[in-house]
Amino acid sequence: MSIVKLNNRGVRSATAFGSITGLGSMTFIKKQTASSSGTLSFVNGSSDVVLDNTYKEYLFTFNNIHTNADQVDLTFNGSDDTSSHSYDITKTTSFFEAFHNEGDSSAELGYLAGADLAQSTAFQPLASGLGNANDESLSGYLHLFNPSDTTFVKHFISTINQSYRIGLPGSINQFVAGYFNTTAAITAVQFKMESGNIDAGDICLYGIK
Repeated sequence: MSIVKLNNRGVRSATAFGSITGLGSMTFIKKQTASSSGTLSFVNGSSDVVLDNTYKEYLFTFNNIHTNADQVDLTFNGSDDTSSHSYDITKTTSFFEAFHNEGDSSAELGYLAGADLAQSTAFQPLASGLGNANDESLSGYLHLFNPSDTTFVKHFISTINQSYRIGLPGSINQFVAGYFNTTAAITAVQFKMESGNIDAGDICLYGIK
């Protein structure tokens, strides 16, 4: 890549720029739309899903996820087997959240100890306490890093925002990070509500190079 000097340190005077190559790209892989769905699963090699060494990073996006149950968690888990997909990988995670109510009378930042895991095979909450009112939903994303690697554990990071109405209606932003404590390749990822169904909304999968 060539280097271009800018006059007066301003872009307005530049007449040419060097080419930029080798940047990463994000590729759409699969969209699943919920309709009273008990689970939404992304399985490598099934229904055009790619979850292998094609990409070093995978991104799941959540768009207006709505539930038919009240005050429940959106959860996820991974599988490292290629047939039964038991979704029981051991995980260690952390969970914290920031809250601000509509009336501007309350704002909090805190660790949610009841939503983390310590060497557990349980489904990990990504968002806690989602309500089922008609206008309530959550949106956000989950990054999964290098799931096909067979040397290291598999890290993930999630950020989700949702409407929240228990006590004081407002916005709650929830942050989860952790790792699948396995050196086996993760071949499938499943999402489900703690109870009830994913009533509406969609989850999209992208690969990032």
